[in-house]
Amino acid sequence: MATAAAASASEAEAEPKAGPEAEGEEDEAKAARARRKVLSRAVAAATYKTMGSEWDQQEEGVSESDGDEEYAMASSAESSPGEYEWGYDEEEKNQLEIERLEEQLSINVYDYNCHVDLIRLLRLEGELTKVRMARQKMSEIFPLTEELWLEWLHDETSMAMDGLDREHVYDLFERAVKDYICPNIWLEYGQYSVGGIGQKGGLEKVRSVFERALSSVGLHMTKGLAIWEAYREFESAIAEAARPMAGFLSPSDWEQTFDSQLEKVHSLFRRQLAIPLYDMEATFAEYEEWSEDPIPESVIQSYNKALQQLEKYKPYEEALLQAEAPRLAEYQAYIDFEMKIGDPARIQLIFERALVENCLVPDLWIRYSQYLDRQLKVKDLVLSAHSRAVRNCPWTVALWSRYLLALERHGVEHRVISVTFEKALSAGFIQATDYVEIWQAYLDYLRRRVDFKQDSSKELEELRSAFARALEYLKQEVEERFNESGDPSCLIMQNWARIEARLCNNMQKARELWDSIMTRGNAKFANMWLEYYNLERAHGDTQHCRKALHRAVQCTSDYPEHVCEVLLTMERTEGTLEDWDIAVQKTETRLARVNEQRIKAAEKEAALAQQEEEKVEQRKRARAEKKALKKKKKIRGADKHRADEDDEKEWGDDEEEQPSKRRRVENSVPPAGEAEPGSEANLSGSSAPTATEPPSELKEVRVGARRRDVPKVPHDSSKDGVTVFVSNLPYGLGEPAATLRPLFEACGDVVEVRPIFSNRGDFRGYCYVEFREEAAALQALQLDRQSVEGRPMFVSPCVDKSKNPDFKVFRYSTALEKHKLFVSGLPFSCTKEELEEICKAHGTVKDIRLVTNRAGKPKGLAYVEYENESQASQAVLKMDGMTIRENVIKVAISNPPQRKVPEKPEARRASGSALLPRQVYGARGKGRTQLSLLPRALQRPSAATAQAENGPAVPPAGATPATTEAPKMSNADFAKLLLRK
Repeated sequence: MATAAAASASEAEAEPKAGPEAEGEEDEAKAARARRKVLSRAVAAATYKTMGSEWDQQEEGVSESDGDEEYAMASSAESSPGEYEWGYDEEEKNQLEIERLEEQLSINVYDYNCHVDLIRLLRLEGELTKVRMARQKMSEIFPLTEELWLEWLHDETSMAMDGLDREHVYDLFERAVKDYICPNIWLEYGQYSVGGIGQKGGLEKVRSVFERALSSVGLHMTKGLAIWEAYREFESAIAEAARPMAGFLSPSDWEQTFDSQLEKVHSLFRRQLAIPLYDMEATFAEYEEWSEDPIPESVIQSYNKALQQLEKYKPYEEALLQAEAPRLAEYQAYIDFEMKIGDPARIQLIFERALVENCLVPDLWIRYSQYLDRQLKVKDLVLSAHSRAVRNCPWTVALWSRYLLALERHGVEHRVISVTFEKALSAGFIQATDYVEIWQAYLDYLRRRVDFKQDSSKELEELRSAFARALEYLKQEVEERFNESGDPSCLIMQNWARIEARLCNNMQKARELWDSIMTRGNAKFANMWLEYYNLERAHGDTQHCRKALHRAVQCTSDYPEHVCEVLLTMERTEGTLEDWDIAVQKTETRLARVNEQRIKAAEKEAALAQQEEEKVEQRKRARAEKKALKKKKKIRGADKHRADEDDEKEWGDDEEEQPSKRRRVENSVPPAGEAEPGSEANLSGSSAPTATEPPSELKEVRVGARRRDVPKVPHDSSKDGVTVFVSNLPYGLGEPAATLRPLFEACGDVVEVRPIFSNRGDFRGYCYVEFREEAAALQALQLDRQSVEGRPMFVSPCVDKSKNPDFKVFRYSTALEKHKLFVSGLPFSCTKEELEEICKAHGTVKDIRLVTNRAGKPKGLAYVEYENESQASQAVLKMDGMTIRENVIKVAISNPPQRKVPEKPEARRASGSALLPRQVYGARGKGRTQLSLLPRALQRPSAATAQAENGPAVPPAGATPATTEAPKMSNADFAKLLLRK
């Protein structure tokens, strides 16, 4: 039984190691034997110390230091990296690299890979003090992986000599098990604690560690078995060590010690068999063999129930075993399954298992913390999960906001919450709006602390100073970094003004804040003025309401009619006759000025449209004249040719008349002896067939020779699943089928390659490739953008567009991708390798895509995908504005603008825009000749679609559809409008 536990522990320990070479089976066997020897001797020593001195320890040859030394030898045997012989040059090279890494960390302490490289080099150089400091610094900033912790723990356990060193190692183990769920670290922790069993309280320490390990990873279906067996081995070893003492103890003491120890082993067997774990059958058989009494029926029932549960979990566990890391989709399905069952311990375990491999996925952390906040509500678990979430994904503002709420929800001290907020500000968010969001979350927390029944308090002053600091921070820090405020509508100032007005009854401060809001470019928006007016209406007086509306009438430029209507409504219900007269005069003057400005804008727009029409007419006339000139030359040449044929007929030529009209094909080459249109002979107008011109039969043969006898092969839509559509091929491709077949045969068995030709036999640049199996067609999609004779080939699924008109293939995401960068301004000669060399200095580069046109020529743009969002944000700070071959590049987080989808006729009618002339735009948007003849000043959007720059506009009170839609006008009506005196 001891052998099985040690072997399983060794297997579980060897799995996560990623050293340069795996140790041999012989070394593993030696390590396992050493561990078993240490375990049995340490247990024997503890039994001697706890049960009496009659049992002679010296006969066994065991001491406390022996156990520690042998455990250290076993640990070092597994973790020793081996002996390296470094030459002087290589050692000096390592020292220079260490200095470079230290300097780089002094500039950017959040460089994860730099920390890892520095620890590796210091460990190779044997710098004990420095490697400890480097590990300590990294663990304070980042959570360490299981491999990094095991390496650190093995180094420290091999050097632990006395009780103080052992306590230091215990502290390291406690820190290690908090970062991620790590069965192998728990196993190491339990086995290391066995080495200190001879110390005071050592036996209780071992049992405490194993019990905590079972509560943490005991439900792990694939790795929990090693923890159960190691704990059971420990208790069994104590029971075996107590047997020789039967002759030295009274029957009552013997029953109290030995029988109680056997009951502990029985209890562990029963607890383990009630949990669905792999190899349960072997555990049950082992229990039957070990137990002297028959197994109780209740234990058998629990075992059978666990077996049934195991069958339900097996599909999800097998999916994890078959998939490749990070297996996010498989873990998500597993989590959904556990959530339906509703066992909190298992739900927590599967979340923790998923986060080990997906620790940089913010959405997974959010889902986990949300479950803990709403379901478990255990303070230690909730706060631990939130803390680890922000350490793994510090760039995600949603995690910090949830963390602040959780701290407040569980009554954490104000000092701790303030420190957490300061850490959030230094986390390095990648958007200006993120800083506004975190400030709002913190200000909301401070507001909830204030007792507004008191006129003044320490909390209220802290809230006001925090508002002032937030405005200063956004102005100095955020605007300088992002070249934008992140808060164009001044939401923070609006909240501050509402608090001062509604909760503090301080309208003077609220008015000062609104004056500042309006001076920041918001005075032109009607909805901002109406927000201020509503605040004055609720907490101010009529005089300030009137003043605000008078200012709004003068300043508003988007919807002046609206604020004018509000002013008149207020004066109608509350104002005097004098107030009414002033309001009417002011609104009429303002609206007359607005109408005048709109008429001028309409005239300017009409003049531009007329100029554009004149240019279009000029171009049309020029094309018509050019076309007429060509036609006249062609007729002149045809008349000359007809005269020659008449001469031939006069001499008795009875041949059938041949057609003289020939189709011109773009890029076609005229036959020898035939002049091209526009050549010197044609321009003189005296071109005539020479004596060497072939007869009409020979012309017909030559024309037919240029035609290719290409059979029409109709496309079979039933084979779309095994067919791919290949486009953007060179038009001059000689034999498309022969050229493409070897390329696609690498993906699977090709049935047919069908290139598409024109009527004259010219290749049209696209074809269909049909495979025998669907898997081969899917594999062929990977050849998309591969170069064929210097031109990128497009490979897409074969879809019938008539049946799927909305189908569009675009292989790249058009949404915000925080781990991907958009680089512009690159030199056209910049290669992918050169750009990768520049980018990999700031993190792990997963992919680089240079943007090209359809001919494969670079456009000076690129997309760079990093391993995580943190590396991408650091690369933006370092690379934006960098100079590459005299080109200053721009670097930003990839966030392509949304493509404008043309409105359908139904949508145009529903939105009230059916009165506007329909515009048909090309693939690149509206052309210069596609200007609307209706001035923009008259194209008023309906109230349902009108929206101001900083928020939705409020529709005018009592507005009717007739007042919000532009009337239908003909060209004659429009001309009368402009010429009216």
